[in-house]
Amino acid sequence: MKFNISYPANGTNKCIEVTDQAKLNSIFNLRISSEINGETLDSQFEGYIFKIMGGNDKQGFTMKQGILTNTRVRLLLAKGHSCYRPRRKGERKRKSVRGCQVGPDIAVLHLTVLKKGEKEIPGLTDKSIDNRLGPKRASKIRKLFSLTKEDDPRDYVIMRKVERNGKVNYKRPKIQRLVTSKRRRQKAKWLKTKKARIHNKLSNLKAQKALKSKKQKAAE
Repeated sequence: MKFNISYPANGTNKCIEVTDQAKLNSIFNLRISSEINGETLDSQFEGYIFKIMGGNDKQGFTMKQGILTNTRVRLLLAKGHSCYRPRRKGERKRKSVRGCQVGPDIAVLHLTVLKKGEKEIPGLTDKSIDNRLGPKRASKIRKLFSLTKEDDPRDYVIMRKVERNGKVNYKRPKIQRLVTSKRRRQKAKWLKTKKARIHNKLSNLKAQKALKSKKQKAAE
């Protein structure tokens, strides 16, 4: 069985393979979100604690949280369910998924490091990979640079340098959920239009009722 171990603190991951059946038997019937001691897999992981995040079976079907079985099942999935992405509005689909319990048919198990041991793991904890992109949401930019409400997050967007065909360009992301004076004016305009529509609708209904009652009186 292969184990894909990730270390979020450094942004690294490493894939190892364990063939000792005695070690594999100790992790069978564990579920997603269960914790594993590093010594269970190998002596080099002494002091480490791993958390099961998911996995795939030998045919590539993904493990799904909440399915308490170590076999494959077919479920009717909709928007909001894991292991499924709807292509159309209101779409549902019956798909085969793997239960959340670890079994002998699992090919790859995804783990993440919860606690680091004393020894470094080559290729996992001894190096760090920086994020290529910075945050693009306004609230996260403010949190990263400790900005106040008076500061403009557009001045703190992280740009990256792109060299292609001998030309140098700088790219910066479009800030998401940014509330500007233009956005406030647009929202105020829309609310004003919406209130005008409701007012016109009520006045028209009132006029129609008055006309209807007038016709009824004339008919009598």
